[in-house]
Amino acid sequence: TRAARSARAGTTTTTSASRPIGTRRAMRARAEATVDGAAPVLPFRVGHGFDLHRLESTAEFPELKLIIGGIEIPHDRGCVAHSDGDVLMHCVVDAITGALGLPDIGQLFPDTDPKWKGQTSDVFVKEAVRLMKLEGYSIGNLDCTLIAQRPKISPHKDNIRANVAKVLGVHEAVVNVKAKTHEKVDSLGENRSIACHTVIMLIKD
Repeated sequence: TRAARSARAGTTTTTSASRPIGTRRAMRARAEATVDGAAPVLPFRVGHGFDLHRLESTAEFPELKLIIGGIEIPHDRGCVAHSDGDVLMHCVVDAITGALGLPDIGQLFPDTDPKWKGQTSDVFVKEAVRLMKLEGYSIGNLDCTLIAQRPKISPHKDNIRANVAKVLGVHEAVVNVKAKTHEKVDSLGENRSIACHTVIMLIKD
């Protein structure tokens, strides 16, 4: 047998019965998709989001604000954007739609459409969540990394995390928010921009 041959060769054979149930189901789904051409129903999906916005002085442009995760952060610079420029929420949208294989935020809410001018980003996130539920998935966990030289994000982390969880309709325990500087390198390190990365895991209902 294959197991006996592997034993004589000094290797280990993993049988299908020894694999976790979720893994066996995913493998079976891929096999069935190969046979009939249907898309596999995956037990888990992972998505990544990235966004960056330019920062300008609020002394020169007083209408600009710095909004992160739906929370307005006091700062001498604000985001230049078509909507409210919430770099974290935009990332969350792209992570969700990316996991589902759907269009990104720029395609769903184009900046050429005047109805999105100044729109708060919770609207975009709630639409991404609606699409996620239509596909039959729920959020497993979300990990966010903000990159900004200034201002200090740590005093606002708890409020940001709580609001992101509220908008997503999940427990705060499944949302994580981290922040890094850019060591004074390029536009991020010179306080001329702010960026964010997010990674999300979706679980099939």
